[in-house]
Amino acid sequence: MTDSFRQDPAFLRGLTQGRVGRRDAMRLAGLSVAGLALAACGVQGKGVAKPSSSAQAQSEVDKYWSGKVKNGHVDFANWPLYMDPKHPELQQFTQQTGITVTYKEVIQDNAGWFAKIQPQLAAGQTIDYDLMVVTNGIQFTQLVELGYLVPLDHSKLPNFTANAGARYKNESYDPGNVYSIPWTSGMTGIAYNPKYIDTPPTSYSALWDPKYKGKVGMMSDSQEIGNFAMFLLGVDPEKSTPADWEKAAAKLKEQRDAGIVRKYYDQSYVDPLSKGDIWICQAWSGDIFQKNVSDGTDLKFVIPEEGATIWTDNMMIPKTAANPVDAITLMNFFYDTQVAAHLAEYINYVTPVPGAKDVVLADASKATGDDKKLLESVAASPLVFPTDADYAKLRTYRSFKTTAEQKQYENLFQSITTS
Repeated sequence: MTDSFRQDPAFLRGLTQGRVGRRDAMRLAGLSVAGLALAACGVQGKGVAKPSSSAQAQSEVDKYWSGKVKNGHVDFANWPLYMDPKHPELQQFTQQTGITVTYKEVIQDNAGWFAKIQPQLAAGQTIDYDLMVVTNGIQFTQLVELGYLVPLDHSKLPNFTANAGARYKNESYDPGNVYSIPWTSGMTGIAYNPKYIDTPPTSYSALWDPKYKGKVGMMSDSQEIGNFAMFLLGVDPEKSTPADWEKAAAKLKEQRDAGIVRKYYDQSYVDPLSKGDIWICQAWSGDIFQKNVSDGTDLKFVIPEEGATIWTDNMMIPKTAANPVDAITLMNFFYDTQVAAHLAEYINYVTPVPGAKDVVLADASKATGDDKKLLESVAASPLVFPTDADYAKLRTYRSFKTTAEQKQYENLFQSITTS
């Protein structure tokens, strides 16, 4: 890591302080991933035909980028706590390129952000940002289908080409990274407290085990609980059908009616897990890692044998961006392994740059005391650097093709958590 990232000697110690994570920000707003997706379903707009061939796609890229030049500034919209507040990366970027960056943590949820920017984008007006981060899901799909995103010129993304993990170069929601490249990812799996559970759970069946009656925590998020039940039934959520949803809902009702679930959490489940109010629960990977770092707990996170969910927050350029060349230059910068490593050290979510692990290890070898322990734990954590075997078991959420389809899904699973 370059010296510009070590301006503050207390930087690493700051990582151990209690923080609200990216997914916590969504929950504290009282919003669930599935609920956010549904909120934007009614948006109307003129669909844009997708390129039918690679030649046509390249033609669209050439057409957009022709004549675009560097202007020397980027306005960047992101989620809270997705970068060290001192912004050492952005300072280095400006030093290297001369491009200044205005960085604002203005995205609290996907649906709210989409609702805010959609009228301007529909009218061809600026949203005042050149770069933004949106999660894979219905809002991402709408941004693509409504023609609101810039097709990326990958000749301007050599760091992405060289350093991105294979898993991130052909996402199912954006094949070929036509409109986006990942910022970071996280996993939804099982967390448990080893004070109360001696044998690590290996299957989703543990969440249905009568011996944990009243000590199981489930999420109120419809997509999350739906995925878990489908995994248990041997169904790939990405390819699931309405018939699969019916079976999954029935399985979840069995779990609920047997009194196994203590609570469906719509806010923090981490504190009840650490205190022993629940022993085992659905969990987001970054939450568990951050809780262990900040509070010294020893909570465990498991990717069950049936698989787990992975979600990704993605960088993209809105069509009305005033400074697209500067924006794509910044996107490329974040795929430098040194920069990616620094982000991973701070945010503790899955980095799309596997080579960052060696940088974190190198930093650890030069550090001492708590700083050294922290960096070693980041490098060793599969919650930040999943193995190939872990990735092979990860699936994304079901992509809904119509509003009616999503409402059908929502009605099935919300009836479980709200009745």
